Amino acid sequence: MSDNQTKNKDVRVLIYSHDTFGLGHLRRCLTIAHSLVDQNKDMSVIILTGSPIIGSFNFRARVDFVRIPGVIKLRSGDYTPLSLLIDIDETLAMRDSIIQHAADIFDPDIFIVDKEPLGLRGEVENTLRMLKERGTHLALGLRDIMDDPVHLIPEWERKKAVPALRDLYDSIWVYGLPQICDPLEGIELPKSVRRKMTYTGYLHRSLPHGTPAHWTLQKIEAPYLLVTTGGGGDGEEVIDWVLRAYENDKALPYPALLVLGPFMHSDRQAEFIHRANRLPNIEAITFDAQIEHLMAHAIGIVAMGGYNTFCEILSFDKRAVIVPRTEPRMEQYIRAKRAEELGLSSMLEDHGQRDWKRMATALRQLPQQALPSDVVVPGLMDGLENLNRLVTHAVDRVRRNRTGERTERTGNSRPRLARLAGRKSR
Repeated sequence: MSDNQTKNKDVRVLIYSHDTFGLGHLRRCLTIAHSLVDQNKDMSVIILTGSPIIGSFNFRARVDFVRIPGVIKLRSGDYTPLSLLIDIDETLAMRDSIIQHAADIFDPDIFIVDKEPLGLRGEVENTLRMLKERGTHLALGLRDIMDDPVHLIPEWERKKAVPALRDLYDSIWVYGLPQICDPLEGIELPKSVRRKMTYTGYLHRSLPHGTPAHWTLQKIEAPYLLVTTGGGGDGEEVIDWVLRAYENDKALPYPALLVLGPFMHSDRQAEFIHRANRLPNIEAITFDAQIEHLMAHAIGIVAMGGYNTFCEILSFDKRAVIVPRTEPRMEQYIRAKRAEELGLSSMLEDHGQRDWKRMATALRQLPQQALPSDVVVPGLMDGLENLNRLVTHAVDRVRRNRTGERTERTGNSRPRLARLAGRKSR
């Protein structure tokens, strides 16, 4: 075995995703985890997640998850348990304990925290401090755009995010490009923090391994317009707008496939499915964990413009109309506006009236748009390749620093696992 293989033997990566609502954080973390194990045959990855539908996704070999109790964010800004009949403080205490215990036993070389520097209400701070003492490489992963600086600055001040970046993290990996957006624009950062930032490019998507999407379309066939709102919890207006366009304009040139999303309220799902059933050129489904297969057969995409959907639009080179939300964050609007300026997609703003004629016009024009590939942006989709390099370099540094401290995992994390099993058996 070569020296390089020896150094990278039994590499462990832990990824935290707070997942209060929607699919964005979870799908980004899954994409990263699968890419890492594909490129590193001696690597294992565990994802810590509060997503209630984590089990709906397929996992590659050497990728697994630890499900922590779920929470959701109310319109007031407060959090509440997703399912359990206990108060939020007890739920957060359980999440903190599970996260720290899993990290203690797994003993990762790298801990990647998605978006929230200290986790939901600070729930990963104890874990970060524990792992920092062990020499684990601590990396914060940020999407290309966080929010308008007017909103992000006070939020990060309240969450004490900058001290965490300064004192705890070794790296800050931005899954985008600086010429598109600086996610921390407006925040006063020490030079030491800026030096930790690396822009990777966007995370390329490909067709999932295994069986293609299981939905059998009953009324329509490709090519179709794919209408997707991600998790669907805040996508009702877009679905309604598209449906009204088809209900009023019977001559739209392409059929549409609506993917409503698993978090859309069941009453609205039923309403939209009923309306779709009355139209010969519309089909509606609730959710598919392998939506990439549906995208691959679409002639164009109508979407809200979340990070993952944007990556898929670019990866599959699809023409797109983005209808961004502006509440509670401006993230989607900023991304859609910048993408339109670059010629990567078009944007349709929702001013509240949602005139069906405006949507019908956008749907007619969509197949005539330029393809994203017609725009040359160097390094645009190199995110996974660069991320793999960053992880490899980080592991090498960790292993060099730990030389002599730990030569075999069996002398460290396995006894803790045995002690845990022993406590459970008593």
